[in-house]
Amino acid sequence: MKKVLIANRGEIAVRIINACRDYNVASVAVYAEGDLDALHVQLADEAWALGGERASESYLSIERLLDVAHRAGADAIHPGYGFLSERADFARAVQDAGLIWIGPNPETIDVLGDKVQARRLALKAGAPLARGTEDPVENAEEVVAFADEVGLPIAIKAAFGGGGRGLKVAWRMEEVTECYHSAVREAEAAFGRGECFVEQYLDRPRHIEAQIIGDQHGNVVVVGTRDCSLQRRNQKLVEEAPAPYLDEAQRRQIHQAAHDICASAGYVSAGTVEFLLGSDDTLSFLEVNTRLQVEHPVTEETAGVDLVIEQLRVAEGHPLSFTETPTPRGHSFEFRINAEDAAKGFLPTPGTVEVFTAPTGAGVRLDTGVISGGRVSGHFDSLMAKLIVTGATREQAIARARRALEHFEIEGVASVLPFHRAVMAHPDFTGTDTFNVHTRWIETDFQDNLEWAPRRTPAPEPGMLHAMIDIDGKRHRIGLPVSLLSHLAPGAASADRDSAPAEHEGSVTAPISGTLLAWQIEDGARVNEGDVIAIMEAMKMETQITAELGGTVAFKSEAGDTLEAGHVIAEITP
Repeated sequence: MKKVLIANRGEIAVRIINACRDYNVASVAVYAEGDLDALHVQLADEAWALGGERASESYLSIERLLDVAHRAGADAIHPGYGFLSERADFARAVQDAGLIWIGPNPETIDVLGDKVQARRLALKAGAPLARGTEDPVENAEEVVAFADEVGLPIAIKAAFGGGGRGLKVAWRMEEVTECYHSAVREAEAAFGRGECFVEQYLDRPRHIEAQIIGDQHGNVVVVGTRDCSLQRRNQKLVEEAPAPYLDEAQRRQIHQAAHDICASAGYVSAGTVEFLLGSDDTLSFLEVNTRLQVEHPVTEETAGVDLVIEQLRVAEGHPLSFTETPTPRGHSFEFRINAEDAAKGFLPTPGTVEVFTAPTGAGVRLDTGVISGGRVSGHFDSLMAKLIVTGATREQAIARARRALEHFEIEGVASVLPFHRAVMAHPDFTGTDTFNVHTRWIETDFQDNLEWAPRRTPAPEPGMLHAMIDIDGKRHRIGLPVSLLSHLAPGAASADRDSAPAEHEGSVTAPISGTLLAWQIEDGARVNEGDVIAIMEAMKMETQITAELGGTVAFKSEAGDTLEAGHVIAEITP
């Protein structure tokens, strides 16, 4: 292995670039149009443009990725997490192109990446399981029938996804159909496939997972456990290792089930086996993520293992550098630093990061994909960075985390830092005798009144238009005066970039910067206060827009429009 193409972006691409440097192999970054000046592009040994703005046009394009790998002379591809990382067809295409695939074998991804087949394998391995559908459902009617049979709540989950994408929980019968359609839409947007299955949803459970890694010599090792219960919209915000408040019997059961499932699948490379632990101590297998997890750093810090370098070693055919579960050395927390306003329901806030001042000190690690002056795109995930804090004990790690979070400063976009600070002061999470957090704790128990982040006004148009060009994998910046372009293409430079109508009573405004995904009503329809009238999407997350008063709706934007937060999308006449 001489040169690794990283089929990803953001902080995970930077993480893999650093591991490649430590392992003494060259790194190749790829980027969509909006990422041309991103940190991972700056740090890699080479950077090649994929073209396109959206994931489907860039990071999800197998053809474009393989073309760049060929032109760059890469001999291996690391998929990171998300995007194509759990796509068996991508793994096969990489191998068919004569390249090294840094991940599980495509046959393993087929079995474990398909959550329905994974449930069957887990059952054979003796893992505990909640009730669920044997195969992906065909339509919303099948989901309604399952809910009638087993009762609510139910979870509708993307069969070929992960990370909370394409996962919806229905608590009332009247929302089952829309939850199904929403899960399909999110799954198609995030993973390119919309198949979903359904299972019972354990109320108020903890989310426990086991990190595993296997090599090509038949060795499968459980590296340790993590607790990832602190979530919003089924996506994790805070993770820690090892999972606290488990008795030895529970820990052994998790380790054994994770090992047996992966060993029976002939698992190679890094992966994660996830479980739900109910409030009555019922343990249920959830899924296997056939990739590196976002939260892998907390396991690295407590196990003393570099999981990405282990992946590189395994891909080259070397055995694992360890064969038994490491004894945890201390305790570690990871805080996902998302560009979201927690006080506004964790609304995504893409934009320019004006200030990014990270904390330092004992026990602090930062994995970041942005720096001051960088831009958070509305087309991708909201994750900017991960703050990892480690101490000799959980109590010391909490104290260090409070200090680190207090010293972390981000301006220009909203961030979840105020939420993290509140959590680390909350007894449900930091208490020494009990652990009261569960996967819906934020929605049901978290009562802190966080301050709204200020809405940033768009910056004035610059006098120069800048672009980047690639020459043999190296980026070069060029700039052209707007005035020159206006002479070359009359009217092009004078287009109205802020055409939103003025906001007044009855105006329906975009709560986020993103894409107007779909209208839920017809133009001219009559609505009642609280009715859902539209759905917006930003950073791969859907947000519902509701009517704030009853009346007749007149559209001011069309489905598919890309809008800034505050743009008037409709007017309601009472």
